[in-house]
Amino acid sequence: MTSVDPITLAVVRGAFEQIADEMDAVIVSSAMSPIIADAWDRASGVYHPETGEVIAQGSTSLPVFVFVMQDTVQEVLKDHDPSTMQDGDVFVLNDPYRGGTHTMDVKFVRPYFRDGVLTAFVADTGHWPDVGGMSPGGFSPTATDVYQEGLRLPPVKIYEAGRINQALVDVMMLNMRVPEERYGDMAAQINALELGCRRLDELFDRLDRDTVFACVDELKRRSEKQMRDHIADIPDGVYHFSDELDNDGVDHGTVPIDLQLTVEGSEITFDLSGSASQCRGPFNSPLASTITGLMIGIKHVFWDVPVNSGCFQPFHFVIPRGSLFDPEPPAPVNGTTTETCQRLAGVVLGALAQAIPGRIPAGAFGTASNICIGGNSPTKGHYAAIFNYGGGYGGHAEGDGLTNGPNLISVARNNSIEVLEHTLPLLFTKYGVRENSAGDGQFRGGFGIEASFRLRDGDAYLTLLGDRGTAGAHGIEGGEAGQPADHDFRVDGKSFKAPHLTKIDRLYLRPGDGVDLRTPGGGGYGKASQRTSAARRDDAENGFLEDR
Repeated sequence: MTSVDPITLAVVRGAFEQIADEMDAVIVSSAMSPIIADAWDRASGVYHPETGEVIAQGSTSLPVFVFVMQDTVQEVLKDHDPSTMQDGDVFVLNDPYRGGTHTMDVKFVRPYFRDGVLTAFVADTGHWPDVGGMSPGGFSPTATDVYQEGLRLPPVKIYEAGRINQALVDVMMLNMRVPEERYGDMAAQINALELGCRRLDELFDRLDRDTVFACVDELKRRSEKQMRDHIADIPDGVYHFSDELDNDGVDHGTVPIDLQLTVEGSEITFDLSGSASQCRGPFNSPLASTITGLMIGIKHVFWDVPVNSGCFQPFHFVIPRGSLFDPEPPAPVNGTTTETCQRLAGVVLGALAQAIPGRIPAGAFGTASNICIGGNSPTKGHYAAIFNYGGGYGGHAEGDGLTNGPNLISVARNNSIEVLEHTLPLLFTKYGVRENSAGDGQFRGGFGIEASFRLRDGDAYLTLLGDRGTAGAHGIEGGEAGQPADHDFRVDGKSFKAPHLTKIDRLYLRPGDGVDLRTPGGGGYGKASQRTSAARRDDAENGFLEDR
């Protein structure tokens, strides 16, 4: 075995991380969809040539892909013998049951060859605003099977030895709204793979294969050890936390999420057996997304552990087949990432708050409030788009929660109002902090936001896919819950609530119609009686607590 000195190890780690970051930068700078280019809903990484395990992922890649992209590369390896792969091959897939999120996350995987030998994989994903399906923008809270959620692709070659499979591309684009934009997103992701291969060439120009992979093995070992050391500091025991979704968009009635977290030595077992069976609506979570959600909860606490396959080793999973968290196809799944997976990260934090009190914040807002909209406009043409909103994080032992933070599975940014108004026929009439939405406490939660927009011209179909409309984010240590979501829809001058509160599918809009969104606040930390008068005065002066 090749020995590794610390300087070489640091150089190799930095090189892999830089490659992934540069790939992400290429996607952002050249994608056509605002959800990718402006909101950064994408991820890139480098993966092991034999196992498909993650070696490094981008520092600003969405956390929801932290385990998912490893699963994506491994799915390619299941269908395609590495001995048949050629330099210039690129595979595409978006099947939620094979690479595991929803159909809108389109993944590309390219084998990297050095001196004719398969030496690594580079892979990326981007959230395409539309891949067909019954609702413009992709999300559909009324979907009852995955076939309604858009075109699905198993791991297939879209490039073979550098030559594009134009017939496959033609079929893909024929099934998608606004195909010219999808061409642009695809080109951005393909270009990022090319950049990744060039940067790998530069790495292997400097260091031989044995040295690089000795570093890969050592980085994996160190990541595992660091994670095990953190877990070993948690008192052994069984910790339980539960939550629930408002409904599944199809049936009324809550959908239970139940976690039993067992710490034993340097290992953790996640048991989701008490959670709901798979539901009729699209909030089921494929297994890869489920594992990612659990890992995100852990990484919110142990953020310093480098992302590679070593950090997954100390964990075990009890997840029944046919449940909400490992559904049987063709169950619909388009709400998995922004809703189910996010709430799963929240229950991990809720359980850990019992195990290591003082280190875990109160509950976060827990929903992305996804807006999908598509239609025809005399000024903007034919369009299909998606954007989402932040909310309040929980208060914590050292201060108040973050206001208008990104959802727990994401570092995605809010789309700017200017970009949305430039690309879509929308007029925003309000965007600001939602007063009184934070849970009270010694350290209050962060505030949600209020956003209102109206359709300027043409006609459109609007979909909202969200949650947290019945119960707000939990407080801890005596803190109060945050306010839940509260949305109003406006059509023909009349305002109304959706029957499923936080979910509505293909609402027909004419000019002047629109929606008023109010996202949830975070839970409070500590008793409200312990909040200082100075802190309350500051909140009042900032206009956060009017009429409270």
